Amino acid sequence: MGEQLNILPNIEVVDLFCGIGGLSYGMKCKGFKIKAGYDLDGSCKYAYEANTEATFNYRDIKTVSSGDINANFSNNSIRVLAGCAPCQPFSSYAFKNKKKDPDKYDLLYEFGRLVREVLPDIVTMENVTQILSFKEKPVLQDFIDCLSDCGYYVEVNKVFCPNYGIPQNRKRLVLLASRLGEIKLISPTHNKENYVTVRDTIGDLPAIASGECDKNDPLHRAKDLTPLNLQRIQHTPYGGSWRDWPEHLVLRCHKTTGGKSFGSVYGRMIWDAPSPTMTTQCTGLGNGRFGHPIQNRAISIREAALLQTFPRSYKFFPNEESVAITKASRYIGNAVPPKLGEVIAESISNHLLCFKHQ
Repeated sequence: MGEQLNILPNIEVVDLFCGIGGLSYGMKCKGFKIKAGYDLDGSCKYAYEANTEATFNYRDIKTVSSGDINANFSNNSIRVLAGCAPCQPFSSYAFKNKKKDPDKYDLLYEFGRLVREVLPDIVTMENVTQILSFKEKPVLQDFIDCLSDCGYYVEVNKVFCPNYGIPQNRKRLVLLASRLGEIKLISPTHNKENYVTVRDTIGDLPAIASGECDKNDPLHRAKDLTPLNLQRIQHTPYGGSWRDWPEHLVLRCHKTTGGKSFGSVYGRMIWDAPSPTMTTQCTGLGNGRFGHPIQNRAISIREAALLQTFPRSYKFFPNEESVAITKASRYIGNAVPPKLGEVIAESISNHLLCFKHQ
């Protein structure tokens, strides 16, 4: 890839709904020039700018104009408009709980508006796979139709992240679109024989107890467990969950017909397999299979970040000594894994090289 960068054109990226910069950072690692990010969560500014060297714009996307976007791009560059519109309205949780937020799913229409007005060379969008079956509106198909009407070739892929070296069982939708011609996602780089595992990713971190912090890494900190939850994790065997507890520790909600279906809750991760999907509550023991494989605690902020493929050098906060675990978890869970950003960037690079040689 290093040799390719010398012959590729200047590729510039504007990232909508950028958060703390997972997508932008991954693309930056592949040699793309990140020009700007836009997000309505102003607290993401430090992490975004510190890691991407781009400008963070605290803006509601509905107020952003084509002029605002175009002002970020240089002349004679390949212009990439990227984004991950908030996925919560399309998520499994929203489906199960019938939560509707039309303002959020309408953000994809705002993304489409900016594509029509800016006409960037390349468009990419990442989201949850449930957007394919979202019934309130044909949101994804409307976005694809918008791109097609503007002259884009569109490719939509369902991605199983372990197939690309990402150590979590995350399923995502990745859309690529180009005005130059057909564009394809790169082929998978991994399979079941060589998936990156929990052990590969966090197995070398020092042991800590619940509520403790590693003296050399302020982000390697785990939530404090109540005495009752400490008993529960102590009674959870390797790879097990609440189903393995003695009766007196089982929550009342798990004794109901509906509660019994959530078999992985309070579970421990497995060393030699990818982790569950990192969510905004991934450092909480009772929010999924987020228990450490062998230590009596939930995973730490650092472990969650590494499983989301953020490098250890990533700067999340100006002062990591006083970080709220809940806030850090939200940042990490909402982010696009940087490694997935690299996959998207490499797909775009391969596409541009094909047309450069025609």
